Amino acid sequence: MTEPPGLIAFNALSDARAVDLLVQCCSSTVWAQRMAAGRPFPSADAVYTAAENVLGDLTESEIDAALAGHPRIGDRADNPSSAREQSAVAAADDDVRARLRAGNEEYEQKFGHVYLVCASGRSAHELLDVLRDRLGNDSATERKILRTELAAINRIRLERLLGEIGDTAH
Repeated sequence: MTEPPGLIAFNALSDARAVDLLVQCCSSTVWAQRMAAGRPFPSADAVYTAAENVLGDLTESEIDAALAGHPRIGDRADNPSSAREQSAVAAADDDVRARLRAGNEEYEQKFGHVYLVCASGRSAHELLDVLRDRLGNDSATERKILRTELAAINRIRLERLLGEIGDTAH
């Protein structure tokens, strides 16, 4: 089996270009630098496994740096990835969006960081239900959950990145 064109192109990027693209997947520069340094990857699955492993090794301050790249659920996204991932929320009615805003504020007051959830394929109502459930968590539980959510988001973004690089490599 041969490598997909996107992986071949990703492995061939300069370190600086790879870091630039990886920071668009995860705002932690440490994560991006470690991922770029791990190349060449033998398969896309190896990229995804490395991404989870590197994320698992990040300090809490680096996780906070990664969170800084994510807008609140329901806020206007300032990057194409977040806008695409939260598209169902953008189409939600005003009442649901208002409840999400209020829930986001409550969450941030309780936990000190943005409510992070993998929004892809989820409705605004579902994201609101998840938010309400997670408000019952303690801080340690919530930090574990947000790492899992961040890993899921990173995976989706890496899949897209490898596909986009492959599309332009032809």
